[in-house]
Amino acid sequence: MHSNPIKNLLAAVLLCFAFVAQAQQKKDITLEDIYKKGAFRAASVYGVNWMKNGQYYSSQVADEQNRVNDIVKYDVTTGKPVSTIIEGESLVPEGGSQPIQYDDYTFSSDEKKVLFATGTERIYRRSSKADYYVYDLATKKLTKLSNGGKQLYATFSPDAKRVAFARDNNMFFVDLSNMKETQITTDGKLNSIINGYSDWVYEEEFSFAQAFHWAPDGSKIAFYTFDETKVPEYNMQLWGELYPQDYKYKYPKAGEPNSVISISVYDLSKGKTVKMDTGSEIDIYIPRIKWTQNPNLLSIQKMNRLQNTLEILHANATTGKTDLVLRETDKAYIDVTDDLTYLEGGKNFIHSSEKDGYNHLYLYKMDGKLVRQITKGNWEVSNFIGYDEKNDRLYYMSTEVSPLQRHLYSISSKGKNKKHLTQKAGTHNINMSSDYKYYLDYYTSAATPTVVSLHTAKDGKLIKVLEDNEKLRQKLAQYDIAKKDFFTMNTTDGTKLNGWMIKPTDFDPNKKYPVLMFVYGGPGSQTVTDSWGGNDFLWYQVLADKGLIVVSIDNRGTGARGADFKKVTYADLGKYEVADQVEGAKWLGKQPYVDAQRIGIWGHSFGGYMTLLGLTKGDGVFRAGISVAPVTNWRFYDSIYTERYLKTPQQNAAGYDENSPLMFADKLKGDLLLIHGTGDDNVHFQNAVEMVDALVAANKQFDSFYYPNRNHGISGGNTQLHRFTMMTNFLEEHLIHPEKAALNQ
Repeated sequence: MHSNPIKNLLAAVLLCFAFVAQAQQKKDITLEDIYKKGAFRAASVYGVNWMKNGQYYSSQVADEQNRVNDIVKYDVTTGKPVSTIIEGESLVPEGGSQPIQYDDYTFSSDEKKVLFATGTERIYRRSSKADYYVYDLATKKLTKLSNGGKQLYATFSPDAKRVAFARDNNMFFVDLSNMKETQITTDGKLNSIINGYSDWVYEEEFSFAQAFHWAPDGSKIAFYTFDETKVPEYNMQLWGELYPQDYKYKYPKAGEPNSVISISVYDLSKGKTVKMDTGSEIDIYIPRIKWTQNPNLLSIQKMNRLQNTLEILHANATTGKTDLVLRETDKAYIDVTDDLTYLEGGKNFIHSSEKDGYNHLYLYKMDGKLVRQITKGNWEVSNFIGYDEKNDRLYYMSTEVSPLQRHLYSISSKGKNKKHLTQKAGTHNINMSSDYKYYLDYYTSAATPTVVSLHTAKDGKLIKVLEDNEKLRQKLAQYDIAKKDFFTMNTTDGTKLNGWMIKPTDFDPNKKYPVLMFVYGGPGSQTVTDSWGGNDFLWYQVLADKGLIVVSIDNRGTGARGADFKKVTYADLGKYEVADQVEGAKWLGKQPYVDAQRIGIWGHSFGGYMTLLGLTKGDGVFRAGISVAPVTNWRFYDSIYTERYLKTPQQNAAGYDENSPLMFADKLKGDLLLIHGTGDDNVHFQNAVEMVDALVAANKQFDSFYYPNRNHGISGGNTQLHRFTMMTNFLEEHLIHPEKAALNQ
């Protein structure tokens, strides 16, 4: 039988179409891809240490063959390795047989020694302890720093002769010439006196754990002492043993006693400690100390308990006598930054302030007299990177392009010749060399995973792309990815709010979709930024594939839009924030493609608090909500954060109670899933327990789930896969397909 050429041609064409259709068919992201396989984890450039000669930096490089990490020196001008400084297999301690596996490393100032941290144990969010080793590049000897137990924050002195550290609530240093260990303090005691590292609340809210600093010439060490004696203890039970274990630590809740703080300076040559005079008032905060360029002059930042007054003191390190240099007040509160910078020559310093309504940089004389405002405009300096005195260039990040973006600029100390150095729209994070000649730019956008590139600082010129995540981008191209669209909306009082929206890739404007709003909403925060969203963004792809629109809106109180926008929530935390989220939901409900009866909300931490407020005070606008690790009454949260925005409960009881979800449990409307970790040292499990009790008293039905021993992040092992599977199932049942749930009841 002869074949039919027309039929054959038709079959070939159909087969070709089938191949094309198959090639164009995109895959769907799964929860296992995200939370178990880590299939979409972005690569980056880690462990970068700029070297003394700014033409070079060092970085950890894996030696797969020997199963170690080498330290490799790179030439900035080419981006290529020029030598291996330390072979990982050579890091064998004296008397040992195997090389150490290190977690971090630091060069001494003369680059002749390296300090390695091994066996690092995490304590809280920023704190950790480790065994440290000192490596001598000349002798190739690796010596253990101390045999007295793990150390906290081992740090070379500026003259590279010693290493200081804290251990067991006391301060120590080791002389590297003979490895002799000297104990500086002896009064340290668990849950009583801490020397050299911060208490829980300072670490969490003032963002530092190491609480000591070497003088510029290495002659002295300034350190904090925290007297926690009168701070109430919080007790968590740790599960897993036959009898659960108690874990007790000092945690000052709003209105309760704080640690009494003192600052001391230890003179190594005299072996003597002098306490700095910070005044007679003890119910204060000292959020920062910093050495000036003068090795005998210490700068101390002091705040009152309400955090609406900031004073900069200059202390004589030998006598302890202090002088008030600068005093700033605010009708609401003052945010603490790391922007204070003392210039060479000891005549001036740079400090940032929101006093003109936006965070900007100011130049002062050492006596506190204002020289000039350096930056100005209706935008924020989000981060001051530093000052290149040789070329009179200040480098800073700002929101000048958009509150949704972060860009690098430089400007002279006279406020002239401003240069915009980063051009790509999105979010730039900068790692600048110590000599201000080069920088690494860690760039992302809503559609772009991390790109790490090397640039010359004076003009922003690209030298080399070090990581472009091309493999990840190629992988993502195989999947059905819905893009993030930005939008603005106006509230009824005319306030413009920024938002983003992710629609299903097969979006049909003639259909009505359910919506999930993601909220954080806390003071100075942002969820609406032009940056890569990581795992949350990928989870939203899973939800969009199931027919859900995902939205986030930054309410009043969030950051990057000036002091008035941020501080309007002062003393009324939660009031304006939830009002804006409810207005956002109503605005969404008016869009022709949104089913107004199926709008949900979810958030973690402050976002969990906002979710509960939305379900209780939102008058039914939200059909369902997932509240993860929420604060349910600000009386339960820590002193520094809470009182900054609400004053103390004694001064502002109404501010605490009128926006506490506990007080409105009887008004719960919609389906609730409440999730918390029992080992949450930050937002205590107590918050969830009290919310459950209030809902039971109001006879409200809801779902709840607790994760044993998990901290505030609720992660570890299989936890995130389990949690996000549960959350996805809840949304499918109560938001995406509520009709099925109704049939099953």
